[in-house]
Amino acid sequence: MDELTLKPIAYIRTDFPEKFGIPRQSGIIPEIKGRIVFEPEFRDANALREIERYTHLWLIWGFSDNRQRDRWEPTVRPPRLGGNVRVGVFASRSPYRPNPLGLTVVRLEKTEDTKEGKTLIVSGPDMKDMTPIYDIKPYLPYVDAITEASDGFAMNTKEGCLKVVFDPKAAGVLDDEKKTVLEKVLSQDPRPQYQDEPGRIYKMSFGDWEIEFTVDNDTVHVGKVEKRAEKNRKK
Repeated sequence: MDELTLKPIAYIRTDFPEKFGIPRQSGIIPEIKGRIVFEPEFRDANALREIERYTHLWLIWGFSDNRQRDRWEPTVRPPRLGGNVRVGVFASRSPYRPNPLGLTVVRLEKTEDTKEGKTLIVSGPDMKDMTPIYDIKPYLPYVDAITEASDGFAMNTKEGCLKVVFDPKAAGVLDDEKKTVLEKVLSQDPRPQYQDEPGRIYKMSFGDWEIEFTVDNDTVHVGKVEKRAEKNRKK
């Protein structure tokens, strides 16, 4: 069989420069925004003609941060199952796959004309900043939405169940919109589900900020929100 060579048609810009903190699935936090910027070769407005007639899009993208492996593994240990149970790689959404491709549904908010050509503003992405996108297709609810489908083991743990409390100094750093998004991200408990160390300080990058927090039972305590070092920020 012939091999297929893929090249990015676009990259997405988000507030997540690192994997830690990214929602586990798309659409969980609709307030998260992303901007899809096309590569120069694909900046033809005709390629997006009629796209605004759709409310949602499928994005086919690459797990660009995966460490290169010599061979693929038939089983993985999903964090959803505590990292202790092995399931088949094709029964999971693990990023460690024979072909490191991801699939995401996002809401199309609008298109914008910019110096980088026409870009797409989307909401609900579960993708790292500068993730390569290989294809975009319209989401068709009459065939893509299957209401009787099973969740498998994906719903073993409730999402969004943690309370988020900001230290007074940290609370005033972010504007209301960013603070709301961060609260929802942290309420999902971004820690690996096999980690539960009271008092441990976790750090995550969010936009231009470095966030420090701890988790005590069902409460996330945000202790510090600081501007990230200039050298660590994307240009």
